[in-house]
Amino acid sequence: MRIDKDLVAASATPLVLGILVEGESYGYAIGKRVHELSQGRLAWTDGMLYPLLHRLERLGYVDAAWQVSEQGRRRKHYAITGPGRDALGEQQRQWTAVTETLDRLWRDGPAPARAVSLGGAR
Repeated sequence: MRIDKDLVAASATPLVLGILVEGESYGYAIGKRVHELSQGRLAWTDGMLYPLLHRLERLGYVDAAWQVSEQGRRRKHYAITGPGRDALGEQQRQWTAVTETLDRLWRDGPAPARAVSLGGAR
């Protein structure tokens, strides 16, 4: 299933902040966690993830620090800040409102349109 890029973009901030609530992490591991959580339906490119992390850092939602892994590789690790936790709480409230609204519409609303035959027997 292909997920529209606008929906991917809209969900990126709460996904990253939610992952960082679990603990500090680095870019590759964040992308891998998104892939796991979505059961492979979301696969982020570096060109999408790293600009988002830099934006969250500029906004003060995450702190970043270079660390050296056990293998000797330098990685920039990200940790959520107090303002980031506040932003995540607001994102959760907004997404809950949207998902509850869609759930009501799809559960209680009219059935999806069925294919209409333009010819043939009636």
